[in-house]
Amino acid sequence: MTPSRRIALIGNSLPRRCGIATFTTDLHRAISNSGQHPQASIVAMTDRNQAHDYPASVVLQVEDDNLQDYARVATALNAGRFDVVCLQHEFGIFGGDAGAYILELLTRLSMPVVTTLHTVLAKPSAIQRMVTEHVAEASAKVVVMAEKGRELLHGVYRVPQDKIEVIAHGIPDFPLVASDAAKARLGFSGRSVILTFGLLSPSKGIEVMIDAVPAILKRRPDAVYVVLGATHPNLVRNEGEAYREKLMARVRELGVENHVVFLDQFVDQATLLEFISMCDVYVTPYLNEAQMTSGTLAYSFGLGKPVVSTPYWHARELLAEGRGVLVPFGDAARIGTEIADLLTDDRRRQAMCERAYAASRPMTWQRTAERYMTIFEHARQGHRLKLIAQTAPAVIAPLCPAPPPPDMRLEHFLSMCDDTGLFQHAVHSVPDRAHGYCVDDNARALLLACALNGAGETSMPDGLTARFAAFVQHAWNPDTGRFRNFMGFNRTWLEPSGSEDSHGRTLWALGECTRSDASPSRRRWARALFAQALPAAAGFRSPRASAFTLLGLDGYCMAAPDDHRAQDVRRALAGQLLSILASVETPDWPWFEDGLAYDNARLPQALIVTGLATQTPVHIDAGLRSLRWLMTQQTAPAGHFRPVGTGGFGELRKPPHAFDQQPLEAAATIAACLAADRADKDAGWKTAATGAFSWFLGNNDLSVALADPETGCCRDGLHFDRANENCGGESVVSYLLALAEIRQLARADVNPPHPVALRAVVA
Repeated sequence: MTPSRRIALIGNSLPRRCGIATFTTDLHRAISNSGQHPQASIVAMTDRNQAHDYPASVVLQVEDDNLQDYARVATALNAGRFDVVCLQHEFGIFGGDAGAYILELLTRLSMPVVTTLHTVLAKPSAIQRMVTEHVAEASAKVVVMAEKGRELLHGVYRVPQDKIEVIAHGIPDFPLVASDAAKARLGFSGRSVILTFGLLSPSKGIEVMIDAVPAILKRRPDAVYVVLGATHPNLVRNEGEAYREKLMARVRELGVENHVVFLDQFVDQATLLEFISMCDVYVTPYLNEAQMTSGTLAYSFGLGKPVVSTPYWHARELLAEGRGVLVPFGDAARIGTEIADLLTDDRRRQAMCERAYAASRPMTWQRTAERYMTIFEHARQGHRLKLIAQTAPAVIAPLCPAPPPPDMRLEHFLSMCDDTGLFQHAVHSVPDRAHGYCVDDNARALLLACALNGAGETSMPDGLTARFAAFVQHAWNPDTGRFRNFMGFNRTWLEPSGSEDSHGRTLWALGECTRSDASPSRRRWARALFAQALPAAAGFRSPRASAFTLLGLDGYCMAAPDDHRAQDVRRALAGQLLSILASVETPDWPWFEDGLAYDNARLPQALIVTGLATQTPVHIDAGLRSLRWLMTQQTAPAGHFRPVGTGGFGELRKPPHAFDQQPLEAAATIAACLAADRADKDAGWKTAATGAFSWFLGNNDLSVALADPETGCCRDGLHFDRANENCGGESVVSYLLALAEIRQLARADVNPPHPVALRAVVA
């Protein structure tokens, strides 16, 4: 494999003061100095209202609370043609709830991502779980620094075992030396030195160690406890030096001022190694078990220092088998006893030094960099193979079999209707009169009424269907030859004519009504109004308006086969869509436009149904080709359906955004896949359709059900961190239309049509 040459590390960076900054800087240095000589750069997360004098290795910065900055940097990384991105993940260094803003960057990257998780929680909140699962899903490999991390990732977050790598925290390659020379240089000659270093914060348990000092002095009167490190910047920002002052007050209260030294400084690596070299015992009295990684522990262990520590996860693994001493959380008496025992037993202390030093040799930064470089190459190779696979003519199927479809329940849909028609919006499940009505949603409601006329369904109340038809009729403006779209709650039209898309969608509803409405009189009405409104389609510039009209012509031409003008329009619009596709399509972008927007699957669906009806293979082939590609864009790495998110609308030739996801896209995809199944049997289209439907029921990025099968209610979509709790008209109709198609599919699978009948449908 050709080595990765351009590597971007995303994380905090020195001179910002924190453990992640130190780790990122050390890893960058180690990778840059590795035998393969890659070009490694850092993308630094910059905390709010702060400025840092970054070195030249930092090529980009992200303001942690600026969501747009994440998108900007993703674009820059893609343009820079980096081979791989290595993300240092810690919830607190990114913006948004539980650091969710980082997802905006990850979902836009075109290269593989290797993520190092510095924290893995055993009991995450809902948002922490969601963010962790999404980060893992977006990553080719996930690195943790302890076996406990592997256990939690697989058991709690469902990350596959083969995606997880355990690489110990790197350490400097420093010789095992006696402490006397360093003590002399630092002014601690003749003292037994106990050391803690790192940024001060209450979770570090320094107060517990201070309480242990009097007991240690009884057995080693020369002992001194050195606390090296500045107070954590976030703590200083919020409450100043109150925590440090509290610790110093406790020292005075115990009368051990001559035996506890606070060094309020953030030291460089060379100075830090000097301090570690001079200590006789290193102590980490942390208070929280859920500490997956401790750089201070790794460094001290790597220099062969005897360590006394509480049993947080990292320490429990690193110090096992006599490589250190573990004591209970918050137990000052036990900490004092164990440290005093080590300070008074030179032979035991020296043996522990040698065991720790020998065990730490695989942890040097050189060895760590070699492990990372190997993982980068596997990730890059796997990413290339994945891209090749995605260009193959196959439909990506969901991982889990689909459950039986729910019953058709119309309670919420009926609550969204009044004597005028279907309301546009809702506040939660309550209709929102402030936004009135639109012909788009009432046309969709008319389509639903037609869909419920299928075998096995309970038809919509006829009076309600008539209400939607009346809304469409009232929307027709003979003066403009177009349908109006938006109507206020006071039944006043807000425009003389609507958009091309709303006109095309209304033609679609009328065409379907012409074919399948239960009322012969209403079928005649729909046929007449369709014929009046069709001429406007000749001037359409919107590909979606043309697609909607073609879907309407599929129903209309079946019911009115003698209308040659309509057949001419159908040929013209289908040819127009083909021309649009031909003018934009490239091998890696077989699509009708330079970007992905809304109702995407209706474009290939229109070509497929038109090709089937007119027996035109070129239309079918173009529809199937573009739909196959769209399905690769709408499939998450884990295999579940992920509709094109609204956040990417307007971007040119970019992978779709993950959010916000809308029911409209799922409904369109289901219909398109079932149309494709009629043209291309045994290609997985049915499975793809049922996978898209499962998105409504919780098989999605947030594992949150959008639809309530008991009421037929459907939320308006998925944000990156939650569902949209409003349940508007478009959403409920999208869900019910999708449900009607899936129920029809389930019935057909139980009672498959006779081959002769099937050929008649295809023809």
